[in-house]
This record gives sequence, structure tokens and C-alpha cells, in this order.
Amino acid sequence: MELKFRVAARIAKPVHEVFEAVADPAKLSNYFTTGGAKGRLETGATVEWDFHDFPGAFPVWVIEVVPDEKIVLEWQASEGEAHNVEGSEPKDADYRTRVTMSFKGLDDGRTLVEIAEEGWRENQGALGASYGNCQGWSQMLCALKAWTEYGINLREGMYK
Repeated sequence: MELKFRVAARIAKPVHEVFEAVADPAKLSNYFTTGGAKGRLETGATVEWDFHDFPGAFPVWVIEVVPDEKIVLEWQASEGEAHNVEGSEPKDADYRTRVTMSFKGLDDGRTLVEIAEEGWRENQGALGASYGNCQGWSQMLCALKAWTEYGINLREGMYK
């Protein structure tokens, strides 16, 4: 069984605006990377993300960026329970998972954003970590929608 998932949302903003809300570290820090993001998502870059609910900045390797269409990145895999479960700590693994974000402008002016992640090993710890990441990316899409459409930061105070 291959561990992977895909989540999606429609954002009521043009594709360029939605893409920039993810690629631009200052914008991403407004609603997702609650501890801040450093570095623009560009092909070949290594950027840094930090989250209040998962303290300690960590590297994100940007594999490919096609402006207004796609962002492919990799980050350190973890194996363990979801990181926001009280008393549960994930364990870093010796491999990376791959995240692919796609952006598609729709005829009605909205943007369809899909996020897929794959590459976990097939074990119980990786299964738990994949569930946690699926939850995290779903929350990211909700936060992206709230921030780009209404200027609301859904994650503020959510974890700390």
C-alpha cells in the first residue's frame, strides 16, 4: 500500500494572487507558517519554515516551480503520531516526502488549489505521520482561503 494523499480547495481569487500567497514568504507567514517563512519558493532554493505548533525552523527544498501553475517541494519525513496531538512527538526519518501543489484558474475567476504528498515508507509510524500532514495541508488550504478572501488568520492562537 502506497502512503499518499491529495487535498483540494477552491479559492475565490485569481490564480496569480493565490500562487503568490504561497510562494511569497511574507504572505505565507501571515496565515500558515505561524513562526515565519524565510525565502521565496523558487526552483532550486532551500527555504526555511517555522510553526508555533511544531517549534524549530526546518528546511524545505524547492524542486520545481512553474509560476501560477505548480510548486514541488520536499521536506524531512517524520514517522510517528500527528505533531499537534498533546504529548506526542514525531520522529525524523532518514528520507524526504514530496509535496506537489497545483494551481488552476477556473472559468468563474476562482482558483483550484490541489496539494498532494507522497513518499512515506510503509510502516505504522509513517502512516500516522501521513495522517498528520494530510490534516495540516487541509488546514493550510482553509487558512489560505480565509486569508486571501477575507484577511482572516485562522491559525492565530490555534495551537499556543
